[in-house]
Formats: sequence, C-alpha cells, structure tokens
Amino acid sequence: MPTLPKRPMIALAALAALLAAWLGFAAWYDHAQRAGEQPATYSALIERAGRGEIASITFSDDTGHAVATDGTRSRIVMPVTDDLLKELRSHKVAIAFDDGPVGLMAQTVGVLDRAAPFLVVALLVGGLALSGGQFFGMGRATRIRPEDTGTVFADVAGVDEAKEELRETVQFLKDPRRFAMAGARVPKGILLVGPPGTGKTMLAKAAAGEAGVPFFAASGSDFVEMFVGLGAARVRNLFKAARANAPCLLFIDEIDALAGKRGESNSHSEREQTLNQLLVEMDGIVEGGDVVVIAATNRSEMLDAAVLRPGRFDRHIHVSLPDVAGREAILGVHAGRLTLAPDVCARTVARGTPGFSGAELANLANEAALSAARQGRVVVTMADFETAKDRVLMGVERRSLALSAHERRLTAYHEAGHALVSLRCPEADPIHKATIIPRGRALGMVVRLPEGDRVSVSRAKLLADIAVAMAGRAAEEIVFGQDHVTTGAEADFRAATDLARRMVAAWGMSEAIGFVAHAGSEPGVRSERTAWRIDEEIRRITDEGMEHARRLLRSDRTALDSIARALLERETLTGDEITGLADQEVERATEAA
Repeated sequence: MPTLPKRPMIALAALAALLAAWLGFAAWYDHAQRAGEQPATYSALIERAGRGEIASITFSDDTGHAVATDGTRSRIVMPVTDDLLKELRSHKVAIAFDDGPVGLMAQTVGVLDRAAPFLVVALLVGGLALSGGQFFGMGRATRIRPEDTGTVFADVAGVDEAKEELRETVQFLKDPRRFAMAGARVPKGILLVGPPGTGKTMLAKAAAGEAGVPFFAASGSDFVEMFVGLGAARVRNLFKAARANAPCLLFIDEIDALAGKRGESNSHSEREQTLNQLLVEMDGIVEGGDVVVIAATNRSEMLDAAVLRPGRFDRHIHVSLPDVAGREAILGVHAGRLTLAPDVCARTVARGTPGFSGAELANLANEAALSAARQGRVVVTMADFETAKDRVLMGVERRSLALSAHERRLTAYHEAGHALVSLRCPEADPIHKATIIPRGRALGMVVRLPEGDRVSVSRAKLLADIAVAMAGRAAEEIVFGQDHVTTGAEADFRAATDLARRMVAAWGMSEAIGFVAHAGSEPGVRSERTAWRIDEEIRRITDEGMEHARRLLRSDRTALDSIARALLERETLTGDEITGLADQEVERATEAA
C-alpha cells in the first residue's frame, strides 16, 4: 500500500531527534543550575539577611532562590507572606517574583504547549502536501499475495450457488482475453449479502486464491474519518494500489459502514464525500487495470441506491444459511481436522443443527474437540458433539449457582409447562432437550429444534409458538397461584409479543388490521388510532395464546406433574424422555377410564 515518501520521513525523524537532544540539554542545564543552589532554612535566611549577607531573592511559587553578597546561591521552600516581605525589605534585600516557568526545561515545555495546536495543523496540512495526499490518506487495507490466501473453493462448503456465481469472475481474472474477444464485460462489483457467519469473507478469499491474483482486504469502517476529505483519500489510494497490482480482487467487508444511504439525519459531509469517491472509482472513469470489487454486508437495505445500480455492483449474490446438505458438507470440512470415533455421523449432527451458520458449525466442531480434550481424549465421539451442541444452544452450565428447593421446583414446573404445551401443539417444533440446570442467564430452558429446514412459517405454527412461550407462566399460575408467579417469563413474553407484532403489522395475519404492512413505518405515517388497534390485536393474540396454554395444562395436569418430578430428579431430559412421560400419563388415564 502507499506509504509516506522517504524525504518527509527523514525530515520528521531529524526534527524529532533535534527536539529530543534539546530536551536532554535542558534537563542537564536545569540539573546543573539546581546543583549550585544549597538548601537553606527559613530561620537561616532571616539571620543572614539581618547580617546583610543576602543581596537578592526571587520567589517562584513557594520556593525562594536567594543570592548572597559573595555570589553563593541557596534555595528555601517556604510560603510567601507579607511579614516575610516586610522583614526582607527592612534588610535592603532586593525582591523579585517569577510567575512563569522556572528552568530551561519548564520554559521549553511551556513553549511546546502553546505551539502544539499550530504543530498539529501544520502536520495535517503539510503532511498531506509532502506525501501527495497520502500521509493521512494511506489505506489501511491488507494486501495478501496469491500464495498467502491459503483458501480455495474446495475449502468453502454449504454455499454452492454463491461459488458458482463467483467462478465466472475467477475465469475472467485468469483469462480476460477470452471474455474480451466475445465482447463480454466482467462485473465491476459483486455484492455478497447474507447473515453473519455464512462465509462471505471466505468466499472472497477463495476467489482470489483460485484466480491466483493479489487480494486487498479492507473494512468499511477503515474509511470513516474525523477530518473531511481523509476518508475519500483512503478510497483513492486503495483503488490506486489495486490498479497498480491489476488484475486483482478488492474486498470491502461491512460496506454498509462506508456506503450507507445519503441524506439521512445522521449523515455528514465526510461520510458523503467518502461515498462519492467510492462511486467515482467504481464508475470506471479512471482506467488502468482489471479490478473486481467484492463487498459483503448483512444490511443491504442500508446501502445507498447509487451503489447498488448495475455498473457498480452488477451482481448481488445472496449467501444464505446452509440447508441440511450444506451443514453436512461444512461439518465435513471442519471435522476433517479431528480424529473422529466411528459413532460420529455428520448427517445426524447436521439434522440437529437447523439454522446454524458456517461459523457456528465451525465453533460446534471446535467445542466438540474441546469436550474430548477436557476428558483427556484425542478421539471425538458423538457424545462430544451432543455436549457441544448443548453448550452452544443453551450456554455454559452454572453449577455454582445454588437454588433453593422452592426455586428448583418452580423452575421445574415452568420448563415442564413449555415442554408439555410444545408436545400437545402439533404445529410446534419437536423438543430437543429440557433442563433446570442454570445456563447463561437462564435458570432453565427447553430447546426445540425443527425437523427440517423451513423457508416460510404458517399462521398455525406462529400461534403454537406463542402458546408455548406463554406456557411457562401458565404452569406457574396453575401450580403456585397468581400471587406466586415470578419474573422468569420476561424473555418468553418478549418473544411472544414480537411474534404477535409481526403477525399483525408485517405479515397480514390479523383480520382487524387487514393486509397492510405497518412494520418499520416512519413515525407519523400511521395514525394514533391505527397504532392503538395494532396494540389491541397484539394483546388479543397473546391473551389467546395464554388461554390456550392454560387449557392444555389444566387438561393434562398429571403429565405436567410427571415431567416436573423427572426434571427435579434428573435435571435434564431429552425430547424422547419427555414424550415417553407424557404418553405414559395418557395411557394411565385411558386405563383408569
């Protein structure tokens, strides 16, 4: 990347050396001056002044520097009072006051302190001039050589569609003449859009590794500066360096920090100048090499429309969460570095981790290896993957948190309520595990995992999820009474309210509100009456979810008690164990009837 030219660097180094030498001399001079002064006491000063041996004295703060008639010097630390001054004047002692810095070092520091603002301005202006605008505009991008990328498409799994989209770009960088002969133009920019952890950065590195071209990596926040014009200078220098190394790939991560929408209340001139410079560089006005810009974001809706148009970012590639086949492939890549026991089945682990991103699956494999290492083993078993999954999904166990018997019983019924209603609602996701062992900030939890990947959610499924969320509080009410419910349902209520709000305001699932999208509306767009009606619908849906949970729990009280007792005894139950307990109670009730 561009660096400060050698001459300005030498000049700055010489200036720093001269300043250091001067400060060293000032320190030595002050020490020599102080060495010639003998310490004296207040009474000795008055006595010598009375004998006419003191010619003059200079006061600085609470220190007096006296000069005797024979030329010797002394130093007295004392407060300056009117009586002292009157006494010295009566003995014909010349008195002076020095309010400024005493000593060469103090005077130097005082000058530097006053000159500091001017030096900073000179450095800002002169530095830019001396370095051709590169001193503070130097790009912070990292240049990675082709042989150092260490990543190819074979190392990236679970995003096959995105890889196919990038292969054309790689082919162009390898053989641009073939595309030029056909009259084709390579995309100037490729925007990777997707949730965090889905492999957007790794895809860009793999593309550079496959093409065998230099790879420049930067973050959108690298271009956000305090001084107007410096961010634009960074963009100019980054593209200048990229063109000098063409053909190459230029990767900008989290581009929303750089290319956010203009004209919003939080925008400012520096940010807009930086964005304008990016638009100019990507327009191709400045020719000189084949540079393909790859950018990544998980907030594409925040990007300025001028950035998204064809000619800048021609292709938008959506990197979504992997499906079960993708998760299996990703686990195969990360588990390939581990020594696995014969019972480990990547397909089973993949089926049990819906919604996991590539980064989360990598963390899962690492946690499984750590679980084996904690027990002194090098072979990773399926049990280690289960332990790792529980750790990732539910958090770290807090065995040190001691709950009272009443708190444990209340937590057991709370979680049993969630589990039982989840079993009795056909649309709800199957239970993976329930526990009353405190993990993270929760005293207990029920983890549910869908049987497969889901791209859309039905209204019945949403209502079932709301009923399951309300079931913890419903169980507390039924078993312990209204006056003894706890704050443990806070997160449940938040989740249920969020689902209900989306049903009403975003997904058109309320007859009272109709098929209108109110979610994300600007303040003042909808009337107060409409806002009130939306709140009423949310209240109605959550209340109905609570009533549904109460009915299910009251009608199946024996199963609720059975699950709670098992949780108190074993602390953790699998989904199959909970299903067995509930079915057993149904069989008993049938036999009794």
